[in-house]
Amino acid sequence: MSKVYFWNLRASRKMPYDLRLKKLLKKIDLGSMLEPGMLAAVKIHFGEGGTTGFVSPLWIRPVVEFIKKTGARPFLTDTNTLYVGNRGEAVSHHLQAALHGFDPNIVGAPVIIADGLKSNHRRKVFYEGRRLREFYLAGDIIDADFMVNVSHFKGHELAGFGGALKNLAMGCATRQGKMHQHSGLEPKIEDSHCQGCGMCVQMCASGALSLDNGKICMDPEKCVGCAACILACRTGALQINWQTEMDAFLERMIEYAAAVLSSKRDKCVHINYIFNVTPDCDCPGFSDAPLCPDLGVLASHDPVALDQACLDLVNMAQPLHPSLLPEDIRPGQDKFTAVHPKTNGAHALEYARHLGLGSQNYELAGI
Repeated sequence: MSKVYFWNLRASRKMPYDLRLKKLLKKIDLGSMLEPGMLAAVKIHFGEGGTTGFVSPLWIRPVVEFIKKTGARPFLTDTNTLYVGNRGEAVSHHLQAALHGFDPNIVGAPVIIADGLKSNHRRKVFYEGRRLREFYLAGDIIDADFMVNVSHFKGHELAGFGGALKNLAMGCATRQGKMHQHSGLEPKIEDSHCQGCGMCVQMCASGALSLDNGKICMDPEKCVGCAACILACRTGALQINWQTEMDAFLERMIEYAAAVLSSKRDKCVHINYIFNVTPDCDCPGFSDAPLCPDLGVLASHDPVALDQACLDLVNMAQPLHPSLLPEDIRPGQDKFTAVHPKTNGAHALEYARHLGLGSQNYELAGI
């Protein structure tokens, strides 16, 4: 049974949020794991332009300050996206991070895009998985002496939900690694819904989509399965193809998380923020209404136990309306399955446990 530490967001004049957060970091013994001179990656999602649900830099600053007091040298990092957006290469990615407040003058640490200018700064890592054996990871993630894996816990229309494991897998992979995970997940086209706006064509980095007489068409051989077009489409003309092997995608994703962890060897801790629990991730360019109230900040050495604890807390929480949730949902029911009924996030946790990445059994300890 793994220990997961939980701060329920209660604070006071004598114990404001920054001191509470530092107390949480002490509980996971972060200070004893760091040494002077270590280069410590704080892996975070800076949020696509238009989103508001990402973890605020004000919540990250106490983490940075804690690391700096040990003599280690923190840097904020993420990898470039597979889809075309404000984070598709390092120049735009840096600007987007700055627009959302991730600036050294605010947070106290620089932003370094871990896979380089055009996602060519990579390391090949080997790991024996059921689906994959070679993994393409961001060079600066591998080169970092330590990593603090910071995740916004929320829904995801392919994975069901996103937390520590998904942040390791997708968030630490190069563009090639992201393609590797998504392989074979081309969208389903409902051309009767297409209004010919062309937004999906603009978002398609691989050139698989085009317009023919005002309707969308696709070259399946060029599609890399990044799902950017699905996020861009507002009319339902492009949808997730649930006939593809979704469990295979989840297993590839978890194997990427395993490859990242194999490169860190007890040089990684995980923090999940259960704030703004949106139905989808922080990539679509908007943040929909949250599914439940803000619940807290959780931390652990075990990413599987951490994600399982977050999932349980979200499901037990009071549903919020208006939101994508059905009106009749009750506390205790699976909120992410309710909004993405054909996903299977539980399979990712089960497979992660099967690979030895952690335990689904946990002890929740308040601070």
